[in-house]
Amino acid sequence: MYGKSPSRAGLLLLGIQLTAFWPIAAVEIYTSQALEAVNGTDVRLKCTFSSFAPVGDALTVTWNFRPRDGGPEQFVFYYHVDPFKPMSGRFKDRVVWDGNPERYDVSIILWKLQFDDNGTYTCQVKNPPDVDGLIGEIRLSVVHT
Repeated sequence: MYGKSPSRAGLLLLGIQLTAFWPIAAVEIYTSQALEAVNGTDVRLKCTFSSFAPVGDALTVTWNFRPRDGGPEQFVFYYHVDPFKPMSGRFKDRVVWDGNPERYDVSIILWKLQFDDNGTYTCQVKNPPDVDGLIGEIRLSVVHT
């Protein structure tokens, strides 16, 4: 009886159609993109995200910095279940966690701004199985009072 079972071509076509409408799992990052702050003050670098997956213990957040005048990217902050401050480098004792992952907020505060803090700060969030997505960027300009 040939007419009662679906053909392989029909099943393949159905699979292609279902795949086209299946949501793509990716983390979306939201930042202010550009920020200006006064030398010597503190600034909150706000980064929020959305994810198809619920937030759990697998969530990781990485903050990095690219100086405006060039040079290598530098580590700023890392979060995985608990915050991990830098133990050395330019941001040692100058950065603190100010996020709340349950509210999709992974922000940090940078203390005692200096003119050499001018540059781009990047916020990367991975919330397995959502590990793909764009990296958020904030271009910070430190100015005189």
